[in-house]
Amino acid sequence: MYLINPAAHTRRAFLRRSGQLAMAGTALPFALNLAAMGEAAAQAAPGDDYKALVCVFLFGGNDYANTLVNFDADSYTKYSTIRGAIALPSDAALAATELKPAVSLANGRKYALNPAMTRLTTLFDEGKMAVQLNVGPLIKPLTRAQFNGTNRKDFPIPPKLFSHNDQQSIWQSSSPEGSTIGWGGNLGDLMLSGQRNASLFTCISVAGNAVFLSGDEALQYQVGTRGAVRINSVSSATGNVYGSSAVKAAMQQLAQQARGHTLENEYNKVTLRAVEAEGKITTAILPDDLNGNFPTSNNLADQLKMVARLIRGRTSLGVRRQVFFVSMGGYDLHDDLDTKQGPLMQRLSEAMFAFQRQMEALGIADKVTAFTASDFGRTLSSNGNGSDHGWGSHHFVVGGAGAGTGAVKGKAFYGTPPPVSVGNTAADDDQWHVGQGRLLPTTSVDQYAATLAKWFGVPDADLNSILPNLKNFNNITAPSGISYPRDLGFMA
Repeated sequence: MYLINPAAHTRRAFLRRSGQLAMAGTALPFALNLAAMGEAAAQAAPGDDYKALVCVFLFGGNDYANTLVNFDADSYTKYSTIRGAIALPSDAALAATELKPAVSLANGRKYALNPAMTRLTTLFDEGKMAVQLNVGPLIKPLTRAQFNGTNRKDFPIPPKLFSHNDQQSIWQSSSPEGSTIGWGGNLGDLMLSGQRNASLFTCISVAGNAVFLSGDEALQYQVGTRGAVRINSVSSATGNVYGSSAVKAAMQQLAQQARGHTLENEYNKVTLRAVEAEGKITTAILPDDLNGNFPTSNNLADQLKMVARLIRGRTSLGVRRQVFFVSMGGYDLHDDLDTKQGPLMQRLSEAMFAFQRQMEALGIADKVTAFTASDFGRTLSSNGNGSDHGWGSHHFVVGGAGAGTGAVKGKAFYGTPPPVSVGNTAADDDQWHVGQGRLLPTTSVDQYAATLAKWFGVPDADLNSILPNLKNFNNITAPSGISYPRDLGFMA
C-alpha cells in the first residue's frame, strides 16, 4: 500500500527526513517531493542545462465535466442529460473552445474547454498544451468490480477517498492527512548523501501555505507576489528599528553573533541565512519589467509573474533545476457551479497563457513546464446546482515552443477518454466510475509525476524510489484492456 521502504535508505537519513516531514503538516509533502525531484535531476544534469516545473494546484477539487466538456453529439447528449441545469450549453461559445487534436480520438470522441478558457484553447491549437485524461491516485490498476469487492489485499484502494485534506495529501505524498513521508523522503541517501552543492532556491513556493523542505542543503524557500519576505528588524533593505539606528545595529548583532547554546546558535544561523537569501532573491528579480502582459486582479497571475521573474534571475541564484508551487482556491463548488466556475476557469486560463507567453519572450519556453493538479475531480451527476466530491479528473500540461520543438508534446490528448455514465450496471460504460459519475482513474498520479520527472532529468533508476506505486504501472496492460505506461508520452 502507500508505504515507504526504510531498508532502501540509511537509517540516519530516513529518521531525519521523517522528522522534518512530521513537523511540517499536510501541505508540505508535495512541495518536499518536488524538491526531491529537483535535487535528483540537478545532480544528473549537465552544467549548462536548466529546467523548471511549475505546479498549479487547484484547491477544493475542480469539476472535470465542466472544465473539459464532452462535445461529440452522442457524448454531449449524455452529458447534458445527466448534468441537467448545470450543463454548459452547446452553443457558439462552446464551439469556439473545441480542442482539435493533431490525431483524432477513437470512436469520434471530442472535447471542448469551458468557454471561459479561450486562452488555453489558443495554446492547445499552437501545440503548447496537452490534456491528460482521467488521472488520480491509484495503488494498482483497478476496475469498478474490484473497487466494490472485498479483496483489498490484491486490489487495494487509496485511503480516505473523497476527503479534501486527505486527497490533497495523497496527491502530494501518496498518504492521507498526517503523512510523515513523501516522494522526497523515499530519495533518502540520494538527497542526503553529502551533495553539498544543493541550492536553497531549488524549490520555491509563491502560494503562501505550501512549505518546501528538502534536506540538509536544499532547504525550503517561500516568497510572496512582491518578492522575498523580509525580517524587517535585521534586513539591510529596511530602515531603522523604532526610529533608531542603534536599535537596528543591536538587532543585527544579536541575530548574527555565535552563541554557546546549541538551539540559540542554530536559530541565529537560520536568521542569517534568511537575510542573505532575501538579498539574493531581491537582486535576482529586478527589474520588474516583464512583458508577458499578465492580467491584473488575478492572484494566480501575480504568483506566476513572480515565478517568471525568479526564472529570469536563475543565473544569479545559481540553480540548474527549479520547482515552483502556485495555487488558487474556490473549487469546492457544491453550489452555484454554473456561475462560479467560469470566472475561476478564466483566471486560470489567462494566468497560464500569460506565463507561457513570458517564457517564450525569455526564450526558454522549451525549458519550463507548468502543470495542473487538484484534490480530486467531482461527480458527473448534479446535486442541484453543484457537484460533489469525486476521484479522477483531467489535467493540463503547458510548455514548449510548439510543433514538436521540445518539452510538452501538445495539441494532443493522453490517456483513456472515460465513458459518460452514472449507471450501476456491469456494462463497460459503468466500469470506469464508482457511482454518480465519480471517475475511477485510468492513469495514476505516479505515472503523471514520473513523466514530468523523467523530462526534468531524474534518472529512470531513481523513479521507483521517489514514486512508491510506480512499479505497479510499469508498461502493463491490465485484464480490463487499459494500458498503464510508465511514461505517459506527453513530454518530449
